[in-house]
Amino acid sequence: MWTRREVLRYSALGAVAAWGSSVSGLAQQQPPPAAGFTLPKLPYAYDALEPVIDAETMMIHHSRHHQAYIDNLNKALAQAAPDWLKKDISDIVRNYTQLPESIRTAVRNNGGGHLNHSWFWVMMTRPRSTAPKGELLRAIETSFGSLDGFKKEFLAAALGRFGSGWAWLITGKEKPLAITSTANQDNPISEGQTVLLGCDVWEHAYYLKYRNARGKYVEAWFDVINWDDVAERFAKAGRP
Repeated sequence: MWTRREVLRYSALGAVAAWGSSVSGLAQQQPPPAAGFTLPKLPYAYDALEPVIDAETMMIHHSRHHQAYIDNLNKALAQAAPDWLKKDISDIVRNYTQLPESIRTAVRNNGGGHLNHSWFWVMMTRPRSTAPKGELLRAIETSFGSLDGFKKEFLAAALGRFGSGWAWLITGKEKPLAITSTANQDNPISEGQTVLLGCDVWEHAYYLKYRNARGKYVEAWFDVINWDDVAERFAKAGRP
């Protein structure tokens, strides 16, 4: 015959087992987490681009601004086009006009923000650690006369973009390369163009260090261009 202590002990064990089974059952009933885009890691530390871009700007730009675009993109797609959460972000930006009108603008802005920034981080590297050469340099010289000629035209595009936006180096039609700019978070791939390089000219990209001197920011930014990445994109574009 069991003692009172044994009865209490085995009753407690039974309750624990039943509770564990209940929790396990609840866990199994939980829906799987929704798929969605996540913040990419930077290929360098926040201070790696100093003195051109300060660590505080990089931290805020990456962990807050970029993260906000991702959160808003995931929310919009989950509401009206959850299957699109499985698509490549480039495909979404190219084809956002196929989405329901109720989320089209949100996806255009936030999908573009995610894609643009994902490219922007890898289009930069430590100051003056790479340079254009080979076929890419020849294409720059053919299209703009010289590297300085490229910088002059690119700077003009960046300064000429009223308000927030981006300046871009793209593959050209009449010449190997061309320069353009877009408003807000628009990306040239939405117009069927091939992007080789992009510079963020939203104030959040430079204001802490350069205040309202966008030109000084872009002129300094030329020193952190990852020309190896540009060359790889140029080669993939199939240009001689």
